[in-house]
Amino acid sequence: MSVQSRTRVVVLISGSGTNLQALINARQAGQLPIDLVAVISNRPGVAGLQRAEAAGIPALTLDHKDFESREAFDRALQELIDRHHPDLVVLAGFMRILTPEFTRHYEGRMLNIHPSLLPRYQGLHTHERVLEAGDKEHGVTVHFVTDELDGGPPVVQARVPVHADDTAEALARRVQAQEHTLYPLAVEWFAKGRLRMESGKAVLDNEPLGPSGRPMETSRR
Repeated sequence: MSVQSRTRVVVLISGSGTNLQALINARQAGQLPIDLVAVISNRPGVAGLQRAEAAGIPALTLDHKDFESREAFDRALQELIDRHHPDLVVLAGFMRILTPEFTRHYEGRMLNIHPSLLPRYQGLHTHERVLEAGDKEHGVTVHFVTDELDGGPPVVQARVPVHADDTAEALARRVQAQEHTLYPLAVEWFAKGRLRMESGKAVLDNEPLGPSGRPMETSRR
């Protein structure tokens, strides 16, 4: 991929697509030198597909319930993605555990965003788990995808404080606000040739990132 060319991006979703909308907004604002060439959902009729259609992006559905196995679905999904010749695949609320064969096919060119400070709280229900543990801070991580669930090398993290009176819903809203800034930033780095995955680590501006990626300052509110 030439650094000068526009990066072709396929976005995978399962729901409302708020992070997809953040990418659409950044693209429309001229922040991202990318072409959003397709949005694919494993669930029909979700709001994220409507967001894609409103932005003039091909909105496609591949219902995982139509397949007898995870492997069969992933093979069909890979075929559908590859028809669009992406440079980068972005998981934006895509609620599927991916097979190793699938993740290896896109290794180094697939990003995910996870609502925790990885490696803490991999998997689901992160906001509730943070509150149950009594943690003082929470956050969000953008990372490269590998065959380890939520275990690929982190690219960038944002931290938010946990308030004494927080509910899971209130905490989720503050984390999500950071997601909408962080994900376009990571995609911008990749599209401009600044970010890559090398020897199992995220590399930004030719410097390997640490186990938490690059930290970003956030509001303490």
